Amino acid sequence: MAFLNLRKNQLPIILIIALAMQAEWVVAQNCGCGASLCCSQYGYCGTGDPYCGQGCQQGPCYGGGGNNGGGAGASNGSGVGVSVADLVTSDFFNRITSRDSGNCAGKNFYSRDAFISALNSFPQFGKIGASVDDSKREIAAFFAHVTHETGHFCYIEEIDGASKDYCDESNKQYPCAQGKKYYGRGPIQLTWNFNYGAAGQSLNFDGLNSPEIVANDPIMSFRTALWLWMDNVRPAISQGFGATIRAINGAIECNGGNPSSVQARVGYYNDYCNQFGVTPGGNLIC
Repeated sequence: MAFLNLRKNQLPIILIIALAMQAEWVVAQNCGCGASLCCSQYGYCGTGDPYCGQGCQQGPCYGGGGNNGGGAGASNGSGVGVSVADLVTSDFFNRITSRDSGNCAGKNFYSRDAFISALNSFPQFGKIGASVDDSKREIAAFFAHVTHETGHFCYIEEIDGASKDYCDESNKQYPCAQGKKYYGRGPIQLTWNFNYGAAGQSLNFDGLNSPEIVANDPIMSFRTALWLWMDNVRPAISQGFGATIRAINGAIECNGGNPSSVQARVGYYNDYCNQFGVTPGGNLIC
């Protein structure tokens, strides 16, 4: 489940320089950062747009900056891309599905072909950062979360999801439709009316009145997962894999909420990084 939707606008470089020259910085006590470091929205210490820009909690914060989730923004640029299809081969995909429980709904629903078709709507996926390794890490991170959320592509819908409605009645932009429930569906378990509404608006389907499409159309199912990734999760990836866990499930798993789930996600991520021949980087847990 994801609750965040980052939007950033790059400040002119002269403003960043001016702020960097200020004599007095606020110590980021909540993160335990040094006086010259920012405490990011996701609780990590560092400098630059991902840490000091949108959502910065403490330290030498400044407004704006960085990449918006849906495309190739300033902090990540257009990125050094790799061929996603060359990495996500049939063998790679089948190794994930082969570890499911066998008799489950997702076995005949999720496929590499559906993922590749959905990918056409998100040409910037796998094009991030300053190196090919950064792009490989993004793909590894995405599939680590997908593997965990679906139980190796076994689950299309959240277990016992029908008993929950996930309706935020205070959200007037995307009001809940009568009789509809917005429990987790798809590869990253799209959840809550405000996410179904926003995804539907972006991907041209009626997410509020027909949330079932995410569990009935495999291509749309992957498209919602990629939408959720690009809009809500990708902006955190420069801060390490742990920040992507926080962007997806926040306190439900992070800060001791569910350490076994965190370790499972990290395990998949390390495995896929190894398969892609790239180091996983730092800040793996949240």
